Amino acid sequence: MLSSCIASTRSVFAAVVIASLATASPLLAQSRIACAEGSAGGFPCERIDLSSNIPLATFEAGEGNDIWGWTDPLDSREYALVGLDNGVAFVEVTDPESLVYLGKLPTATTASVWRDVKVYENHAFIVADGAGAHGMQVFDLTRLRSVASPPESFTTDADYNGETENVPNSTHNIAINEDSGFAYLVGSDDCEGGLHMVDLQTPTSPTFAGCFSADGYTHDLQCVNYAGPDTDYAGQEICIAANEDTITLVDVTDKGNPILIALGTYPNPSYTHQGWLTEDHRYFLVNDELDEINGGTTNTRTIIFDLEDLDNPEFFAFYFGTLGAIDHNLYIRGNHAFLSNYNSGLRVLDLTAIETGVLTEKAYFDTYPADDEIGFSGQWSNYPFFESENIIVNDITNGLFVLTPTFELETANEPLPETPGENGFSLSTAHPNPFSTRTQILLAVDRTQHVNAEVLDITGRRIALLHDGDVGSGAALSIEFDGSNVPTGLYLIRVTGEAFSSTRRISLVR
Repeated sequence: MLSSCIASTRSVFAAVVIASLATASPLLAQSRIACAEGSAGGFPCERIDLSSNIPLATFEAGEGNDIWGWTDPLDSREYALVGLDNGVAFVEVTDPESLVYLGKLPTATTASVWRDVKVYENHAFIVADGAGAHGMQVFDLTRLRSVASPPESFTTDADYNGETENVPNSTHNIAINEDSGFAYLVGSDDCEGGLHMVDLQTPTSPTFAGCFSADGYTHDLQCVNYAGPDTDYAGQEICIAANEDTITLVDVTDKGNPILIALGTYPNPSYTHQGWLTEDHRYFLVNDELDEINGGTTNTRTIIFDLEDLDNPEFFAFYFGTLGAIDHNLYIRGNHAFLSNYNSGLRVLDLTAIETGVLTEKAYFDTYPADDEIGFSGQWSNYPFFESENIIVNDITNGLFVLTPTFELETANEPLPETPGENGFSLSTAHPNPFSTRTQILLAVDRTQHVNAEVLDITGRRIALLHDGDVGSGAALSIEFDGSNVPTGLYLIRVTGEAFSSTRRISLVR
C-alpha cells in the first residue's frame, strides 16, 4: 500500500520557532508578527501574519501530521485538534496570541506518522495508519470547556475497533459528511482499502453501515450532500475519492448499495492524493503527491476537474505553482484554495477566475523556511474554516501555527458586510448558492453613482436585468434574482458602476 509521506525517513532541519513561555505552562502567550518585506519572524510570507507557534516539544511529540478545527456552539470559542505521531493535542486558539494547551489524547496503540482527525456533533473521530489495532477513537470535545489542570492526559469516550465485526484496525484517512452524519474510513485493512462507511448518528455508538471497494484502495476523499449543476444527482450523497491514479465518484446515498458513478483521469498521474470541491460543487481541485518527485512536473502541480456532469468528470486545467515542492492537503473556502505544500508551506490561491482555468497565488506562509525543495518535510495540512478567519496549520517538524490573513476570506454562502471596500464598493457573493429559485447579492458604494446589474448565461447572453439606476452613497442595494423561469445551470451576475465592474457566478439547481 502506497500512502502519504511515502518516505519513511525525512531530512530534518533546524526548526525556526517563535519563543514561547515554558512548556509546562498551558498558556502560550506571543505577540502577532506582521508579514513585512516578505518575512514574519524568519518565516517567508505574503499577506499573512504570524500570530502564534507552538513547537512539537510542547506536545511531547516527535512529528506532526493532520489538523482540524472545532468551534464550540455554546460560546463560539475555537479549538485546534493537532495530529501528532503519538496522539492528538487540543489547543484553544480563540485568542490567537494567547493559546491554551488543554491536553492530549494519547494514541490507542503505538506511534504513527499517519494520524487523521475530523469532527461531527461536538465529537472528534481519530484514526491512525500502521499503528496496529488502533481502530477509531471517539472524544467528546465539550469536555474541553472545563479542563481543571491543563494540560491533561485524556481518555476516549468510545472506541470503534477490531473487537467489533467489520471494523478496521489500521486506517489512513477519515472523512465525515456533517450533513448526513456518516464517516468514511479509507486506506484501511477493511473493504479492500476502499470506503468503510460508519453511521455516527449517535456519536459514542458508531455502527458499520456499508462498504465500497469496486475501485480498490482510496487514499482520501470528500463526501457531500450534492448541490451542484448535475441535476441527475441533486440531493444525493456523493463521495469524490482520490484513488491513486483517478478521482473516483461514488453515490453513497444507499450505504448498502453504493454505486460507482465514474472515474476521472488526468495527464501523467503519479499518485492521486487528495482534493476538495468548490462551494458550488462545480470544480474539484486535487493534488498528486508524487508527480514532482517522479519528474512529471518541475513546479507544484494542482489538477482542476470540471464536474458539471458527474457521469463524465473532465480534466479541465492544471495550475502550476512558482516553486517545485510536493503538494499535500488542500481545502477550499469561498473563492480561495488553501494548499499545504510540504517544504514550501501554505499557498493561498484565488479561484475567482476558475471558470477560465486560471488560478493565481494570492498569499503564502512558509512554515518550513529551511528550503523549498522536493521532499516530505514541512507543512502537512491546514484548517481555514474558522469564523475568525484565522488559519491553523500543522508542520511536521515545526508544530502548530496560528496564521492571520491580512485579506478577507470570502465565504461563498454568506453575504459580506454591507460597507464599501478599498475600491469604493462592496459586492457580496450570492446567497444562497447553489439555489433552487431565488438568490441575492448585496452592494454598497462610497458615493452616489449609476449601477447596472444583470444576469448572463455562460455564453454571455443577458437573460435578466436586475437593476439600472443610481445607488446613493453609503446605501446598500439588495439585488435579487428570481430564477423560477429559467433552466437549471450556471449563470453570472454582473454588476457595473462608474468605477467598478464585478461578476459573481451562481448555480441554479432543482
